[in-house]
Amino acid sequence: MRTFITAAFIALLATTALAWDQKPSLPLDACKDEMPLGIPKLAKPGNKLICRTGYALQHDQDAKIPAWVSWTITPQETIGCVKRTNAFVADDSLPKGARAEVKDYEKSGFDKGHLVPNGDQSWDQQVEYESFLMSNMSPQYPATNRGIWKQLETATRAWSFESKHDFLIYAGNIWGPADRTIGDSKVKVPHALFKIVIDLTTKQVFAFRFLNTQADSGSDLTPFLTSVSALEKETGIEFPLPQGAQKDFKPITVWPINFKLQADAKAVTCK
Repeated sequence: MRTFITAAFIALLATTALAWDQKPSLPLDACKDEMPLGIPKLAKPGNKLICRTGYALQHDQDAKIPAWVSWTITPQETIGCVKRTNAFVADDSLPKGARAEVKDYEKSGFDKGHLVPNGDQSWDQQVEYESFLMSNMSPQYPATNRGIWKQLETATRAWSFESKHDFLIYAGNIWGPADRTIGDSKVKVPHALFKIVIDLTTKQVFAFRFLNTQADSGSDLTPFLTSVSALEKETGIEFPLPQGAQKDFKPITVWPINFKLQADAKAVTCK
């Protein structure tokens, strides 16, 4: 069971230095809250499963990016008050040569793009730090990372807060042999990103696919809707869904988004 840190304790933590000590990855059983429907299945062997306090992932040792990341977010966690640290660091649970280093991204033109967003992990200081492990990153064009990808991150928190429902999210990268690499570690640049958003109360499922592009994709999420089955076919990953969910179903539009409600609540909580 996760513990939500109080605003007073967070204020104290914010005065400390940004250097932080990595903890060993946890046993997979400790990530049942982050994978409540089970572990996504990837046919490709040799990829490491990693459990952190706030998320779980499967890391591709060749591409040096995560194939998928799984986590849940609660309404309370959407208004966490830990400030963003930008404490990027290589993941010590992975050997050198099979992981991305911070320097791989330097002067590459790509953002260190989060899969599980820092904004979903701001309810605990160690969890916030762990969101900056390089095993949770992929090279993303700034227009994508700071644009439509961020729009969906913010929308998901707004949906959870307004509905008062817990949400399960899968996110990941889509790449192939023709995609370029960056840095000495040869970190693969995905040509697309995906996210599956599941309301654990209503069992509704939305799947999204975004091109990793230099072009501005706007703020409307609807054009990027797809089906879970289409993502499974493209990625080779089998995603556990709620009982009765139709993997072939492609929604017509997304839920309405009230960004202000969650933003105002966070401002009051974290003042």
